[in-house]
Amino acid sequence: MSKLQPISGFPEWLPEQRIVELEILDEIRRRFELYGFAPLETRSVEPVEVLLSKGETDKEIFALQRLAADPGADSARLGLHFDLTVPFARYVVQHYNELTFPFKRYQIQRSWRGERPQEGRYREFYQADIDVIDRDSLSLHFDAELAVLLHETLTALPIPPVTLRLNNRKVTEGYLRATGVDDPVPLMRILDKLDKVGPAAVAEMLAEAGASEAQANAALELVGLPRQGRGVVDAIRRLGRSHPMLDEGLEELDFVLGELTAEAVVADMSVVRGFDYYTGTVYEGTMEGHEDLGAVCSGGRYENLAAGARAPLPGVGSSIGVSRILARLFARELLSVGAKTPTVVLVALPREELRSRVASIVRSLRERGIAAEGFHEPLKYDKQLRYADRKRIPYVWFPTDDGDEVRDMQSGDQVRAEADAWTPATPAAATT
Repeated sequence: MSKLQPISGFPEWLPEQRIVELEILDEIRRRFELYGFAPLETRSVEPVEVLLSKGETDKEIFALQRLAADPGADSARLGLHFDLTVPFARYVVQHYNELTFPFKRYQIQRSWRGERPQEGRYREFYQADIDVIDRDSLSLHFDAELAVLLHETLTALPIPPVTLRLNNRKVTEGYLRATGVDDPVPLMRILDKLDKVGPAAVAEMLAEAGASEAQANAALELVGLPRQGRGVVDAIRRLGRSHPMLDEGLEELDFVLGELTAEAVVADMSVVRGFDYYTGTVYEGTMEGHEDLGAVCSGGRYENLAAGARAPLPGVGSSIGVSRILARLFARELLSVGAKTPTVVLVALPREELRSRVASIVRSLRERGIAAEGFHEPLKYDKQLRYADRKRIPYVWFPTDDGDEVRDMQSGDQVRAEADAWTPATPAAATT
C-alpha cells in the first residue's frame, strides 16, 4: 500500500486537540443557550438548485452521486451545504407553522466548500451560527444583543482577545448616495477590501468602477475614521453629508452602540461586508495578533431570510469560524492541549485474580461521574504507569490486599482511597 497522505483542506486533529475543540464547542453552546437560542441541526445535503439560489458558483459545492447509479439516471442532484444559512432558510420555510417567532436558533455543524485550501479557508470546517428572525419586522434590540453575545462568547474561549467591529450598511450606502453615487453596491464591495489591499489600491479600484476623484476621496474619508464608540455618529455628521438613508443608518448605529458596554466592541466604518443581502448592522471580529487571518466571526442584519415564506423574514445573525481559529492556534502551538483521553483514573491490574475487583472499582467510579478505565492486562506497575503518563491520565488507582491507594501523577502523592467516596482534587477532572 502506498503511503497515506492527508487530503488538503480537511483538517484532522489528534485526540488531545479534539478534546480542546469539544470543550470550545461546549462553551459556545452554553453561551448561546444562556441567551435563549435553541439548538438546531439540519441535514448535511440540500438540492443543488437550493444551494445555488444564494448566488454561489457550482465550483464551491461538493455534489453527491451514487457510485452504483445507472448511467443517465434522472436522480435528484444533491450537494453538501457550504454554510448554515441556506439550510436554515429552507428549514424555516418548511417548518414555518411549527415555529414561534421571534425564532432564536443556533447551529454548530460542519460545512463543505470545494475551493482552493489555504490557511483560514478549508474544504471541511466547523461553524457556530446564531440567528434571530421574525415575521415582517425585527426589533433593533437583537442587533445589540447579538454583538454582546458574540463578545461574551469569544471572551470566554481560551483564545487571544477578539475585537468585534461593527457598522451599519445604511450608513455606508447613504453616505455614498449623498456624494452622488447612484449605484453604491459595487463601490461597497471595493471598500470591503480595504484591510486586504490598502487605501491606495482601493482608490484605484473605485476609479476603475466609475467613481469620481471627489467621490473616492469622500468614501475613503468615511472608512478611514478611527474606531470608536458612539462618538462615531457625530464624527460622520461633521463630514457634512446628508441623505435619508444615511440619517436612518446613523440612528440605528447609535442605538446599537448605546446598548454596548464592552470596550472590545467598536464602530468601524471600514466594515462593509460585500454580500448584497446585508441591509443594516454588520459585524466582523478579528483576533489580536492574528489580524492577517481575517475575520474569525462575521454576520449582520438582512431583510428577508428566504423566499417562499408567508411573510418577509427579517433577521440578524452571525457565524464563528471555529475551524479557522483552531487551525491557526494549533499550528502555532498557541492553544494549550492537555490529556489525550477523557480518562481521569486508570485502575491498575496487579494480577489476573483481581480483574473482577478492578472492574468493580471502575464501575463504582463511573457511577459517580468519574471517567475511569481498568488496565487490560497484569503487567509490571512501571509499564502501567508509563501508559497513564503517556496519555496524561491524572490519577492511577492501586488495588491492594489491605486497602486501595490512588496516586496523583502530577505531584506523586499517594493516599488511601475508597471507590465509593474518593473524588479528584479538581472538579474539572470529573465528568458531569
